[in-house]
Amino acid sequence: MILNTPAQLSLSVQLPDGETFASFYPGANVQLLTALKNAAVGDGDPFLYLFGSRSSGTSHLLHATCTECTDADRSAAYLPMAMSAMMSPSVLDGMEHLDIVCIDNIELIAGNREWEVALFNFYNRWRDSHDQDNPGSLIVTGNSAARHLGIQLPDLLSRLDWGVSYQLQLLDDDGKLAALQLRAEFRGLKLPVDVGRFLLNRSSRDMETLISILDRLDNASISAQRRLTIPFVKETLSL
Repeated sequence: MILNTPAQLSLSVQLPDGETFASFYPGANVQLLTALKNAAVGDGDPFLYLFGSRSSGTSHLLHATCTECTDADRSAAYLPMAMSAMMSPSVLDGMEHLDIVCIDNIELIAGNREWEVALFNFYNRWRDSHDQDNPGSLIVTGNSAARHLGIQLPDLLSRLDWGVSYQLQLLDDDGKLAALQLRAEFRGLKLPVDVGRFLLNRSSRDMETLISILDRLDNASISAQRRLTIPFVKETLSL
């Protein structure tokens, strides 16, 4: 699915089809998921700040929020700051009229005066454009609490501190296994408990790596027409 910014802008972002609320294992983040689902349908907080470590799932949740929003016939834009070097801050012009705007990895523009000023001005336009009669949510993610992002513009930092803030809670090993099984199920793949625990014990335990391995095993399973077993995993991953 492609989400387009307002008509005068050329930016478009392809969202991963599989990154929905249904495919996200919540663990201890149930309250956060509820807040994002409410925002997607116009019944949420006007500003949310989410933070978590690498591969904690913040981008997945923004993708899911935008998908849910557009499925409800509302307008949304996803703006990854990983692309900030390839676009002008003017990309924000007009976005204040959308129902949902998701700004991902804001730490990547910390110290960039042009982007910091543009985001501060956008925040103010957003606030002025939305009220009870025109609800909307601005959702921002970072890799740490706002005060530790390295944002140099005090006014922007204060805005990030004003809203509701959530820290994503990392999954324990049982949660990671459940999350992998859920993602496998969405692929039409069965991940037995013993195979999942084998992966956790023999590979990096961050979810980004584990999901990448699951993708590889899914493709190999389809090609070989074989179920996921420990011998098959050993063979495929050369373990």
